[in-house]
Amino acid sequence: MRRDGSRGNRPRADRPARPVLRAALGLLAAAVVALPFAVARQYDASRRAVAEQTAPPAPAPAPAPATDGAGADPAADAEPAPGASAPAVLAYHDVGPDDSSRYTVSLEDFDAQLRALRDAGYRTLSTGEFTDFLRTGRTPGPRTVYLTFDDGTHGLWTHADPVLARYGMTAAAYLITGQVGTHRPYYLSWAEIERMARSGRWDFQAHTHLGHERAPVDAAGHERSVFTNRLWLADEGRVETPDEYRRRVEADLDRSVSEFVAHDLPRPRLFAYPFSERLDESNLGARGADALRAMLRERFTATLTNSAARPLPAGPRAAAAGQVQRLEITRDTTPAGLLRELARWAPVAPQDVDRPLSERANWQTTGDTGRSGPGILTGDSRPPDGTDYVSADYRPLATADWTDYRLRATAGGLHGTSNSVGITVRAGSAHPVALAVGRNTASVTTGGSRGTGERRSCRLDPSATQRITVSVTPRQVRVSVDGDPCTAAPAGRWRAAEGAGGFSLSVRNDGAEQRWPRFTSLEVE
Repeated sequence: MRRDGSRGNRPRADRPARPVLRAALGLLAAAVVALPFAVARQYDASRRAVAEQTAPPAPAPAPAPATDGAGADPAADAEPAPGASAPAVLAYHDVGPDDSSRYTVSLEDFDAQLRALRDAGYRTLSTGEFTDFLRTGRTPGPRTVYLTFDDGTHGLWTHADPVLARYGMTAAAYLITGQVGTHRPYYLSWAEIERMARSGRWDFQAHTHLGHERAPVDAAGHERSVFTNRLWLADEGRVETPDEYRRRVEADLDRSVSEFVAHDLPRPRLFAYPFSERLDESNLGARGADALRAMLRERFTATLTNSAARPLPAGPRAAAAGQVQRLEITRDTTPAGLLRELARWAPVAPQDVDRPLSERANWQTTGDTGRSGPGILTGDSRPPDGTDYVSADYRPLATADWTDYRLRATAGGLHGTSNSVGITVRAGSAHPVALAVGRNTASVTTGGSRGTGERRSCRLDPSATQRITVSVTPRQVRVSVDGDPCTAAPAGRWRAAEGAGGFSLSVRNDGAEQRWPRFTSLEVE
């Protein structure tokens, strides 16, 4: 300090800034050196999170016209569904080169299937369009399908997405949210899901968080779906209580929904059951199954399954039940087979059915008779030895939403009390009505899906041949025999869609004489 008290030249006071400047320059140099390595790491992480897509297969050449059937288009003989029909829901799992799993469709087959759909005039629906159909019942246009993919495998991004883009189609991926980004490259990553969502070709729905696995459900170690069963707690030597099961499943569902929200995806509207295991085959019991359905109804518009206890194709009956049945596509599904199945699932109106007993391919025999078609019902073929009852449903998928129709049938070969014929209307609904007609009596049994109901009977003029008329409306079922009113079954307090359904026929023979009755005619009005 000078004598006059001044501090002298200021530059000396600024000298400590030089080491700071040198340090900053050093850090900058280090950053410049490290930048290529950081970019490389980021690129490598991005590459691992987003797999490279495969190009769609080269378009198959158009088949040459053939007069002898050789070289014809394999889908040419498949009858497409009627123009105005309810959408069908297709259930895929994965697309790719893995030929060890029947649930993985090859890239070439997937391309051929979408081509067949396009050429037959089908349009794909978004989840929003499909749920609007369930809510309103309005058909979203002629020939529509809703494509769904379970599990969220990475083949959806690498293989399926380019094919969807080729045909301008959309699909929905049902995610196991707890598996996203794990077991790479088997499952999708969130980065791939984000790109799929941005494409506009995909939306995403729920398939549990970590509830898509099997675990022991009893002391013997039998494994079932953890979502639809109470688990065996080995450490405690008991099965979960209903409350423990409910809390576990609710937590899984809520975590699944929260993962959608956390990754900026719309809240899911639909839920697909893991493994499509049926509740009537679980250990929940009737009350536990109802509790699970209530949990799902609180969170979703409807649920999807590939294995329903009764036919539930997309339509009013399925919407009333809150569950929709899907047509499962496997590695063995051909384009022609797909179109044939779509035609089989498509609704048919009662007025479009002429003489159903002559339509052998449209009957589905129940039980273990090992035969299909109405031959046993008409007496054209004999049931296997030891059989005393045979029944067959007429187009159960196509008639699921029938509410107003009349059947006129003639039955012959009725003998004493040892045999009878049966007609069930509203078949497959929650409120079926079963008619049994013998030589002397007729009876009508009404019942819910759990076998409750009442029985009404009437006496008939004894005859080996009876002419039967059954009239079905949402309000009641009326039965007359030989032109005389027999009995009626009024409807309960339920929605018409809950009682919708077509019909089935049956024949019974309890006698040692093996005298089987038969239907000699059947008309639908």
